[in-house]
Amino acid sequence: QLQLVESGGGLVQPGGSLRLSCAASGFTLDHNAIVWFRQAPGKEREGVSCISASGGSTDYADSVKGRFTISRDNAKNTVYLQMNSLKPEDTAVYYCAADKIPYIIVQRTCVMTSPAAWGQGTLVTVSS
Repeated sequence: QLQLVESGGGLVQPGGSLRLSCAASGFTLDHNAIVWFRQAPGKEREGVSCISASGGSTDYADSVKGRFTISRDNAKNTVYLQMNSLKPEDTAVYYCAADKIPYIIVQRTCVMTSPAAWGQGTLVTVSS
């Protein structure tokens, strides 16, 4: 069974940092591009960032550029999202998803084509 499990969410004050993890089980991630999404209450799901299978290519939504960093450790079968300078508007459930193909950046945009697995999400709350 292909499964992704997110962790690392929690409550943080504005300006703080969190690092989310997305760990795979049942398959190895080294052939899959990974996307982080988020969904805030009452809003549509938003793509946050993606990374190619090799880790050599990344892309970010304009709302998080310069604050978030995506990375991966294929030896640990895990992808990370380092979130710095967090704002209240970053409050959301964060999900990771694996695409079936290794590269999904088209014209500087993450374009998920064939989802292979989704996680259940981890809640990030930014509040004082």
